[in-house]
Parts: sequence; structure tokens; C-alpha cells
Amino acid sequence: MADSLRDQLLKTGLVQKLKAEARDARPPEPRKPPRDGRKPDGRQAGKGAPPTQRPRGGGGGEMDLAKAYALRDRSEREQRDQEKRAAEQKAREKAERKRRLAELLEGKALNVADADVARHFPHGDKIRRVYCTAEQLAAVNAGDIAVVQHLGRYLLVARTIGEAVREVSPEALVLLSDPGAIAEDGVPDDLVW
Repeated sequence: MADSLRDQLLKTGLVQKLKAEARDARPPEPRKPPRDGRKPDGRQAGKGAPPTQRPRGGGGGEMDLAKAYALRDRSEREQRDQEKRAAEQKAREKAERKRRLAELLEGKALNVADADVARHFPHGDKIRRVYCTAEQLAAVNAGDIAVVQHLGRYLLVARTIGEAVREVSPEALVLLSDPGAIAEDGVPDDLVW
């Protein structure tokens, strides 16, 4: 009984029958072409029957993949060029507005260096302030003086200049009080806080 199970099966011949049955049950392996350039039937590769040709043009079939990629690339390139031209045009218009605003405001600011009265106003999401004299505060509240933002500063300018700024660059006009309007929040404009 020193024989292993494998040895006992080999003696009976059962293992050889199982190997033969497993070999017959496997599908045949596909033949690989020889590496010397010959086809499996012995002919030279590239010789013999002419290659089949695909129909060209509009046979009602699908579009060639390369042509589809070329069309897509061309349309994407045209779209990028169009977006680039629009951005350049927008930048030119913005530069022109800044230039016209600078010309309009040159030497027209009414800010006083030693002004000590702060006029608060909302701009963006914050409450901002500009310093003015008591007379200028009354004029700002009456609508005779406007507040304009230029180059990061708030400038006091005459009402006519403020209206001209509105035409050139509406976002630069920060405050221009309407003398006949009632305050939305019920707080008087001349309240100093």
C-alpha cells in the first residue's frame, strides 16, 4: 500500500483514458501564419488575387471615419476661432470704454484732500464710503454731485459728468441720487452714521 493514488490510477490505465478524452474534447487551436511571409497555403504574401476595394463616394453607406474626424476637427477649430474673435472684440470694447472714461474724468474730480465727512453707499455686496465736505454731502444727497468709481477710487463729480459716465460705462457710476425719489429703506440720505 505504499503506492500513491496517482500510481494506482496509472497502473489501471484510467488516467491515460481521461487525458485522451480531454484532448479530444478541446477545440482545435487556430493556425498561426508562418513568420517567413508565406500564407498558410504556401503562396507568398502580397501576391495572388488583387485586394478587394471599398466603394468610394456616396454609395448611401456610412461616412468614412477619417472624414468624420476631419469634419469634427474643422468645426471645433472654427468654434474656437469664433470664441477667440468674440473675446478679443469684447476686450477691445472694454479698453475703449476705459479710455473714454479716463478722458471724461480727467481733471473733473471734486474730491477734497482734507474732507472729513463720510458718505456711505452700497456698492456690490458691501457698504462703501467716500469722504467729502459738509457742502458736498448736501450736494450728493440732493443729486447735484455723483459718485463714480475709477481705477479703484471713488470720485465725486458733477451731475452732468455722472450722466455722461452712465452713457460711457454704466457700471462705473456708483451713486447718483434722484432728488424727487423717496429712499427705499426709509433712511434719510443726510443721516450721518
